[in-house]
Amino acid sequence: MSSLLSVVIPVRNEAHSLPLLLGDLAGLRAGGAEVIVVDGGSSDATCELARAKADHVLVCEPGRALQMNAGAALAQGEYLWFVHADTRVSVEALAALQDALADRPLWGRFDVRLSGEGAAFKLIGKMISLRSRLTGVASGDQGIFVRREQFDAMGGYAPIALMEDLHLCRHLKQQARPRCINVALSTSSRRWQQNGVWRTVILMWCLRLAYYAGVNPTTLARHYRRGSLL
Repeated sequence: MSSLLSVVIPVRNEAHSLPLLLGDLAGLRAGGAEVIVVDGGSSDATCELARAKADHVLVCEPGRALQMNAGAALAQGEYLWFVHADTRVSVEALAALQDALADRPLWGRFDVRLSGEGAAFKLIGKMISLRSRLTGVASGDQGIFVRREQFDAMGGYAPIALMEDLHLCRHLKQQARPRCINVALSTSSRRWQQNGVWRTVILMWCLRLAYYAGVNPTTLARHYRRGSLL
């Protein structure tokens, strides 16, 4: 997969989560895939831990969109796969990705599940996956992958403070519906656990609706960081 896939991972203070993800990707990297970690100013050991298990470790201005664009600019793969640092990737998910890329889709995404125990977390993951399947729009937690030439033609991620994933997907689906991989990636449920499960669900829906209504993403990012609309 030396010329096929570059994995871009934006990070900031992810010394706990990142080594687990890089361990998940070790076999893929051994097969020739490129792994690029882009740090947005960590104050912990994130960069030091990444250097042993990634092909490139960059440091740039913080901001997920900016970091992913920086990683993409360095990448050599035909496809770019954007993965959040608190994601876990199973062997089955990697096999499903390789099968999908063999068909040369324009872009795609995975189903998702939350790491927390309990029925509420399982339901939320299923609803996120279903919403994405129906709308053709994915969140960053769903491991968006895209053909490099199309990503470049679009100018990459919009340099906005939040909702860069929705912005990208809305434009990509004008070209083609996503390839939907029904094997789930696992994403951390820490935000839901810290701020309350249903409070976080309501917040995320409100932020999405506000974005579609034209509210400035910088304003939305402030509410996202606070975990509240108030």
